[in-house]
Amino acid sequence: MALVLVVTGVGLVLAVLAWLPRVGSPLQGAISAAMLAALLTVGGVLLFTNDGVAGWGDDSRALLLLVAGGFAVAGGGPLTTSVLAVVDRGSPPKQSTLQAGEVLRGGALIGALERGAIFATLVSGWPEGLAIVLAIKGLARYPELKSPDNPGAVTTHAVAERFIIGSFTSVLWSIACAGLLLA
Repeated sequence: MALVLVVTGVGLVLAVLAWLPRVGSPLQGAISAAMLAALLTVGGVLLFTNDGVAGWGDDSRALLLLVAGGFAVAGGGPLTTSVLAVVDRGSPPKQSTLQAGEVLRGGALIGALERGAIFATLVSGWPEGLAIVLAIKGLARYPELKSPDNPGAVTTHAVAERFIIGSFTSVLWSIACAGLLLA
């Protein structure tokens, strides 16, 4: 139990630190990789523990809920931009998913809200909420995906690619973090 809480806490600290370097930088990528390693370590420990978190006391589970929730919300942004940076390697500027972020303004805040909502719906036992969150996001972003404000800077394809890759990465991250409590 202590190992799970400590490693999840370290992951949360790494998630906060990952916001400091330049978006898509190698340092942010390295911190994101360390966050992912922390999540996989905790997942592995819980997987090979007989009861997962079922045998934990209420206080310990509440602490894990807070730390894993913060990890889900804070860690998804840097991880998503790191994934987009990997996707962008060798892409011309007009097809850059990182530059497409200028068309899809507010992505960091929307992503944080999305991850928080997905985490909350899953740990509360209402997985149907995931569909509602994604539907709201898709409908809200539809005008920007169909006809971006700044079509000369990046292609429509790059904007759509950023939306899809970013959404999948962000959603999978929050689902994985929620899975720690559901183990």
